[in-house]
Amino acid sequence: MSVHIAAKPGEIAETVLLPGDPMRAKWIAKTFLENPICYNKIRGMLGYTGKYKGKQVSVQGTGMGIPSALIYSHELITEYGVKNLIRVGSAGSYQKDIRLKDIVIAMAASSTSNINSLRFMNADYAPTANFDLFFKAVQFAKDNGIVIKAGNVLSSDEFYEDTPDSYKKWAKFGVLCVEMETAGLYTIAAKYKAKALAILTISDSLVTGERTSPDQRESTFRNMIEIALGTL
Repeated sequence: MSVHIAAKPGEIAETVLLPGDPMRAKWIAKTFLENPICYNKIRGMLGYTGKYKGKQVSVQGTGMGIPSALIYSHELITEYGVKNLIRVGSAGSYQKDIRLKDIVIAMAASSTSNINSLRFMNADYAPTANFDLFFKAVQFAKDNGIVIKAGNVLSSDEFYEDTPDSYKKWAKFGVLCVEMETAGLYTIAAKYKAKALAILTISDSLVTGERTSPDQRESTFRNMIEIALGTL
């Protein structure tokens, strides 16, 4: 029995969008889904199910960071039979050519978290996106004239780091941006043979120091959500 999700059997779709912010989950449901029904309010982590172009889809908030995201991803897969998990969130750019409002699709996720190090006894595990979801997302973006970047991202355990320039090492090795959940999501999906993908919108830049406002984030996140829904 699920501890953190109060949905009844059948109330959650096989495809779930996963924003970190529960209020963003509400916004996605109200903006994009037909007749969305709230199935979860435990700990304020809102979850909704509705229809998009006739297909059932759910949206579930996960909170910030790998440990929180793993709780919801694990329960969605093992308790509710979710097959496709698509993270839709914000990220900070590590590269000069990746600017505010750009969209990044995570092919793989490096991490500063020790979760996989503990799991694999200090061996390196490389969490990667599901190819089918990745291909569908890229094709949808191309067909609809949405410019994307794709590559390696960093899932960090820290939002406020002690060394502001530490990102430069990751940038040198081609990491595109930083966020806080993807490495955990890709790992848990692989373990249970589910499909996972992370689609990210750049909300700030560690290179230039620029940031988007809350209003700008809402308006620019539309393309990201449309790409995610385009994989259905």
